[in-house]
Amino acid sequence: MSELFASLPGTHAQARGLFLDVWGTLAELPKEGFPQTPDDVQFYPGVLDALFGLTRSGYIPYLIGNERGVSHGHVSPKVWASIEERLHREIAEAGVCLGRSYVCLDDPEGVAPHNAESVFFLPGTGAFFHAAHTDEIDLSRSWVIGDSTLELAAGWRAELRCGAVRTGLALSDRTFEVELDLDAPDLHSLLGELRSQAPRLAA
Repeated sequence: MSELFASLPGTHAQARGLFLDVWGTLAELPKEGFPQTPDDVQFYPGVLDALFGLTRSGYIPYLIGNERGVSHGHVSPKVWASIEERLHREIAEAGVCLGRSYVCLDDPEGVAPHNAESVFFLPGTGAFFHAAHTDEIDLSRSWVIGDSTLELAAGWRAELRCGAVRTGLALSDRTFEVELDLDAPDLHSLLGELRSQAPRLAA
């Protein structure tokens, strides 16, 4: 019987994406600017609980960022794997289901074997359009959130809504000019604002 009421192809509401920069936004920015051990994964207070709450309002979270510690040879692939495992495990333990991680390990100006072009290298827009194509994410209703103008400019170019946090770099890089839709002191506050704007989905 339920099949009679199934949405026709192309008529169901598309999901909203939440594209989060990791270091300086979701987790504290390490002293060197990039993590060197799993112990460097230190989430800002309350952000995982707030992120869990927002996923219940229909957002799918994605991770973005240029991992220059790896691409420039400061962090080995083996160490990065342990850092990434810790990052994903703590997110999962908070009940948050990630859509995908688009964290980019390649950089054209990096060192071999990571001195390569990548569509996921910011400020490229590949992560957003891949999510739109693969997961049917509605980019016009999605957000990119970061502490630098790099990821915000990438999201702006893909016509996402842009939210800045004043942790981490706090937009001090000033690399790009970006029009902000939200500007908050930290991710916890910004996610709370988004949740207040979105109807809560039924459990």
